[in-house]
Amino acid sequence: MKPKNPNDSRTFMTDMVLPSETNPLNNLFGGELLARMDRAASIAARRHSRRITVTASVNHVAFNHAVPLGSVLTVEAAVSRAFNTSMEVYLDVWMEDRYNGKRSKANEAIYTFVAVDESGKPTEVPPLEPVTELEKERYAGALRRKQLSLVLAGKMKPDEATELRALFMG
Repeated sequence: MKPKNPNDSRTFMTDMVLPSETNPLNNLFGGELLARMDRAASIAARRHSRRITVTASVNHVAFNHAVPLGSVLTVEAAVSRAFNTSMEVYLDVWMEDRYNGKRSKANEAIYTFVAVDESGKPTEVPPLEPVTELEKERYAGALRRKQLSLVLAGKMKPDEATELRALFMG
């Protein structure tokens, strides 16, 4: 398969935070943000694989800043690494200040998706070739995150986690 770069999957979803999506403090519900991120990540994974994709895991979510009612929120998603049938998708969530329009990073997340065929069987995905320094950093980190997840799930022995060993053992 021909390799793709993260821009091939890059997805932007922009929307406004409405009253029905907020908690008693008038900030966006965390679950609402998770749903928005899942949709954007799914589109990015599908763009990369050109297959049906299913969420395999939510590996990391950081709710760094509350998102107030009326904010314009943009979820940016792109595949950060492709494995055999799975893809890690890195998400950055940007918030525009309601009064001055200044854009700041509010949250981030990492999801894993699996590409499947019409019968739901996992199917191969194209490799990924990162271009920018940030893409290369996220690409390298993806293998460490995957190995850690496999070790914690008991699906990989710690001594087989070469990237983790290199990180902790020098």
